[in-house]
Amino acid sequence: MKQKRVIAVIIAVLVLSLLGGCDINQGKPANSGGNEGAGESVKEEYGVKINKDSVTFTDGRDQEVTLKKHPQRVVCLFTSYLEIWDKAGGKVIGRIEDASEKPVEGAKDAEVVGNLGAPSLEKIIALEPDLVILNANSKINMELVPALEQNNIGILAMNFFVKEDYFKIVRLFTALTDREDLYNEYSLKVKNDIERIINKAPKDKGYTALLMMASAKSITVRDSSTYVGQMLKDLNVENISDGSDLTTDAKVFSMETILERDPDFIFVQVTGRDQSKVFEKLKKDVESNPAWASLKAVKEGRYIFLPKELYMYKANHRYAEAYEGLAKMIYPEVFK
Repeated sequence: MKQKRVIAVIIAVLVLSLLGGCDINQGKPANSGGNEGAGESVKEEYGVKINKDSVTFTDGRDQEVTLKKHPQRVVCLFTSYLEIWDKAGGKVIGRIEDASEKPVEGAKDAEVVGNLGAPSLEKIIALEPDLVILNANSKINMELVPALEQNNIGILAMNFFVKEDYFKIVRLFTALTDREDLYNEYSLKVKNDIERIINKAPKDKGYTALLMMASAKSITVRDSSTYVGQMLKDLNVENISDGSDLTTDAKVFSMETILERDPDFIFVQVTGRDQSKVFEKLKKDVESNPAWASLKAVKEGRYIFLPKELYMYKANHRYAEAYEGLAKMIYPEVFK
């Protein structure tokens, strides 16, 4: 009888020990350590999730995409992205024709697969790329996507309108190339330099500006949601097209509104290869109006054509230089 009691006690102790062990394990999170890679840390910046071997992000199509790091055969169809990819330590086997004002030296030996307006799908596929970098805002680029996906080619399609887009792209590209040093140089440093310039800009001047986009076909205006428009806003300049009938979609802007607002500055972004035709269009549609010469900005020499390399093309790693250049035009007494 005594022996049976001893056995019962031993069994009870064993059961309690097992139950206690289960409770301890249940109290721990499922991935508490990183054993066998299950709990590897994930770094996230600008919505870009960086894992050990891959990068996950939401692209310009609002689709979540995961790409493996270190792509080996890359084709880029947008020069501004090609420059960023090059600065991020990436190499390409294919690219579109360079714009003469914005060559990318590191990609000069890559095969040309067409131009901005007509990339060749046949040439791209023939290169057997594992990744194609596209401009999500380009209809021509995006029309290539179904065929590329059918050929199991990775797609990286992004938008670039304002500086936050630039920082996200740098984060994404340097994550794919595993170059944190270049992220520090071309994102963090650039961001700090821009913030220094913005903080230095006077807040009490109350300046106003008209921002125009001029091509050989049309003259339109740009608001603060655009590339240069954001710079003006950051530098404490009111854009007269914000909240008015001067919209970014306007084909003919309102001279009446411009005369009424009489901006302190008029900035012009010039697009197109034949600038002589652009100036002819400006003279015909804008400058020939007798009222144009009466504007304060025109009379006082603040009708300014912005350098194409920094203000028509994306400034990228020279973003702070673009901010400072604009600041010197607006506040010469502060930014000498």
